[in-house]
Amino acid sequence: MKEIAAVFDGKVFHPAEPITLPANTRVKIIIETLETDEPETNSFLQTARALNLEGPSDWSVKLDHYLYGEETTDED
Repeated sequence: MKEIAAVFDGKVFHPAEPITLPANTRVKIIIETLETDEPETNSFLQTARALNLEGPSDWSVKLDHYLYGEETTDED
């Protein structure tokens, strides 16, 4: 048995640490709400990963094109 902390985003639980279980492993979850004095702070990267964003593989290279419709050249 292993105890882990997780955050519920309204749809799914996001564990606070990696879980080393094979895919489709059945588990039993017991929910205990944890009270905190301070709000948990997440880094930008943690927040971005939690959003499970999907997009083109060249998103970071052609950001202005995708955000504003600006034309880009292959030299950019």
